[in-house]
Amino acid sequence: MPQLVTVRRRRSDGRPRRLFVPVLPVLVLLSPLLLLVVLGGLIACLVARVRPLGALAGVARLVWALPGTRFELVQGRTDVRIEVR
Repeated sequence: MPQLVTVRRRRSDGRPRRLFVPVLPVLVLLSPLLLLVVLGGLIACLVARVRPLGALAGVARLVWALPGTRFELVQGRTDVRIEVR
């Protein structure tokens, strides 16, 4: 499971700005919304006729594959980099 997300953004003056986001504290803060997300996912699975356990297994595989992922967006003066550790 990912532990840290690093967001790097280049300021308008050219200097980079880093933001380190620890995953566990963010999950703890957002945990009251987790029940709503689970219910919404269950309803979506029932509407789309997808097995809920199969969907949960797919989400778990996606989360466990995130560490080491890099996303970079460079367009004109915009420079954003996101790394998952």
